[in-house]
Amino acid sequence: MPKRVLGRTGEEVSLIGLGGYHIGTQADEAESIAIIRKAMDSGVTFLDNCWDYNGGQSEIRMGKALQGGYRQRAFLMTKVDGRTARAAAEQLEQSRKRLQTEVIDLVQIHEIIRPGDPERCFAPGGTLEALLAAQRERKIRYIGFTGHKDPAYHLAMIDAGVARGFTFDAVQMPLNVMDPHYKSFEKLVLPVLLEQGIGVLGMKALGSGDILESKVVTPVECLQYAMNLPTSVVITGCDSMEILDQALSAARRFKPLKPAQVEALLARTAPLAKKGEFEHFKTSTEYDGTVKNPHWLEEARL
Repeated sequence: MPKRVLGRTGEEVSLIGLGGYHIGTQADEAESIAIIRKAMDSGVTFLDNCWDYNGGQSEIRMGKALQGGYRQRAFLMTKVDGRTARAAAEQLEQSRKRLQTEVIDLVQIHEIIRPGDPERCFAPGGTLEALLAAQRERKIRYIGFTGHKDPAYHLAMIDAGVARGFTFDAVQMPLNVMDPHYKSFEKLVLPVLLEQGIGVLGMKALGSGDILESKVVTPVECLQYAMNLPTSVVITGCDSMEILDQALSAARRFKPLKPAQVEALLARTAPLAKKGEFEHFKTSTEYDGTVKNPHWLEEARL
């Protein structure tokens, strides 16, 4: 499994990261645990999760999978939704309990998808206050944020930190073969992350399967396009052993794409991507958990 460095943290992490949402969707908990352990036995070290995934089941199952020595081999990440220090702190404590760990390697503020999110997070009594306190108490190691809606919100979040003398350790965002053609995180946010030494966490390489509906790219092409960017990790959801094997194979076989290959891929996707048709996470509320559950921003209750 190829490894890359997570920005200025210096942490070495696996090129493929195991998405947390999909490992909580199986009816059989044992299958989820088996997928996580097979991924780690195959060299995956970066594990993604979130406080709200599947009503907490994703974290509970991952916590069980990490027993028996697996926790020591993982770079463990989760996310909180709370926009108040109180909600964020309570959600973090619930996550630590579910994940059965004293320290979480990276905690990210989830779903920066509104223009007002940066100000709320950095306000007195906001999310950052809780995460910085948890970092001082050595409950978490690094701090980041995620979002899938608009590059402008990501840039505003980064700028809000810089204005207060704070730089995020990692940022998670969509990076895929459709993205360069519409509200592009690759074009607008990626250069800023690299300039500031912020770890780049790519997600939505397959757009939760939506991009494959275009019929112009294969799953491996989607994954390897994201790997070809200066990403630290490409996080992908694996809800079966077959899908996990596909991701592992794509990483092991990856070789940097030639400029002509990238150009050909983007030429194929351009006619279909100019309005975000296959990036529903940008154009609809289909994937916006905190829009459907606004109380998560203020409360620590699912």
